Amino acid sequence: MVILYLADGFEEVEAISVIDVLRRADIELQTVSIMGKKEVAGAHGISIFADMIYEDVDHSKVSMIILPGGGQGTKNLDQHGGVNVQLLKAAEQDKHIAAVCAAPTILGRLGLLKGKTAICYPGNEKYLIGADVSAPGKTIVDGKIITSRGPGTSLDFALMIVAVLKGQALADTIRKALIL
Repeated sequence: MVILYLADGFEEVEAISVIDVLRRADIELQTVSIMGKKEVAGAHGISIFADMIYEDVDHSKVSMIILPGGGQGTKNLDQHGGVNVQLLKAAEQDKHIAAVCAAPTILGRLGLLKGKTAICYPGNEKYLIGADVSAPGKTIVDGKIITSRGPGTSLDFALMIVAVLKGQALADTIRKALIL
């Protein structure tokens, strides 16, 4: 199971694009609110209902964690001790972790980007501690870590996740269907 954490202040485009594309790819994706309730407020006034709340997740069944960005959303994710624990466990267990926009800064703070190539929302590179941040492109895969720049790269980010989990052919089929 793949989970996408949601916190108040999440960047709507980054979350909803990923949810849409992964579900088109028939990837078992569950959205998880860390707010103690299913309704989560986006950064631009769009609220969505998560599939479950953090406390109800069986993290032993999770194969990938996805973090959308958004300034306040990233702060809320970063301040949630459980999210940090699960990210560290995922890295230890060689599971996939994907983060877009400001969210890769959480991975940097946790030391998960040391020796990796990673990108984030421009201006936040200093928080990608230990990472090579000089790579061009919209989305970067380095081992089991996927990072992307921001709202405008959300579809590329989602399609890269599909390619990593289910192959480039399916990602290309979805890309074509989306007229991207």
